[in-house]
Amino acid sequence: MSDSVESGKAPGFKVAAMASAGAAVEWYDFFIYGTAAALVFPKLFFPADLPPFMAQIASFSAFAVGFIARPIGGMVFGHYGDIFGRKRALVFAMFLMGISTTLIGLLPSYSSIGVLAPLMLVVLRIAQGLAVGGQWGGAALLAIETAPKHRRGFYGSFVQVGVPLGVVMANSVFLLVSSLTTDSAFMDWGWRIGFLLSVILIGIGLAIHVNVSEPAAEEGALAPLESAEKRRSPLAEAARGHWREILLAGGAFVANNTCFYIAITYAVAYGTATMGIERNVLLYAVMVASILMIPALMACGAISDRYGRRGIFLLGALLSGLWAFVLFPLIDSTEPLQVVIAISVALLFIAMMYGPQAALFAELFPKSVRYSGASLGYQIGATVGGGFAPIIATALFARSQSNLPISLYLAAMCAVSFVSVLLLARRARTRPQTWTD
Repeated sequence: MSDSVESGKAPGFKVAAMASAGAAVEWYDFFIYGTAAALVFPKLFFPADLPPFMAQIASFSAFAVGFIARPIGGMVFGHYGDIFGRKRALVFAMFLMGISTTLIGLLPSYSSIGVLAPLMLVVLRIAQGLAVGGQWGGAALLAIETAPKHRRGFYGSFVQVGVPLGVVMANSVFLLVSSLTTDSAFMDWGWRIGFLLSVILIGIGLAIHVNVSEPAAEEGALAPLESAEKRRSPLAEAARGHWREILLAGGAFVANNTCFYIAITYAVAYGTATMGIERNVLLYAVMVASILMIPALMACGAISDRYGRRGIFLLGALLSGLWAFVLFPLIDSTEPLQVVIAISVALLFIAMMYGPQAALFAELFPKSVRYSGASLGYQIGATVGGGFAPIIATALFARSQSNLPISLYLAAMCAVSFVSVLLLARRARTRPQTWTD
């Protein structure tokens, strides 16, 4: 495979950079909801007489709905992307995300329209979940399928960088707006600014549509239009022929997704509500950790090109499981530096898994079903891992008044991922090669 999409067209590096930009804004949209769910939504979109614990659970439940929708988005967009091309599916997912996030910023509060407020919030969160469920596969495959074969891990990490970039942008907007407004103004209208800014994603989608070409077809693979005529369901083909890889890919992803959302979402809610840490301290901690994660992701992707995907992934799962028992004692200290260290180290260990993940997942499937298979595996892991993690952690702490059960929960998820990657490695030694260069 050459460095270009097609002769004379966008080079692989340009495609990877544009996919990263799109992923960053898409994840910004997804994460700004998570930050708002921890800090704002419990007070705005649910009854005022609801106990704080129940309001937080309700807010995180609406957060989780987006994760439930993600596998459906992965299936729908994966099917579409395998038949009609990665770019079309990616651009449509970006439009859906941009529109739904902007509409969240326009929603009336519970005090204005009553029960319709949380219902509309859930509907738009489902739309966000569908969009991000389709976005990752399109962005990752655009980057990886245009990359030199010996740089797939590195190019794939560009899309993974979109996650911490999205976190940094989301928290930056919250910090900037909160610093320029009073608390009452922030709760009244200031939080909406970050959601309304998501219209930028529509512009990036248009730029990708105009400037990026489809990856060149691998030898023997069906072209998009020919594929549409000859194959009815790449999704069914992936589920029938590669169900073990899909399930193991989902298992591989649960650790970094669970640990990630505990670190950037639950920790913010826990630190402010339970430990009395200032909101801005936690937001800055998440930002610093996310900034450090960016070069770590790219380094881990590059290392996986040289030494293999699975070794660094396994080490990341092991270290993340151990760090789970250090994370909360550091946060409980309430010292800003220790809080920063707690979240930063957690995200650096997660980068060891997430950096090579795009290439690892893409290499599990042949191109004819790659969008469907990789997306579905990724989104199953996201739903099982990240979607319910803040709710589970909140409930575990409420029941035990201790963080030890949460640490054990994180360690168990890391063990699931460790075993899943080992099983993927075993299957890789026995199945035919899925990538044609």
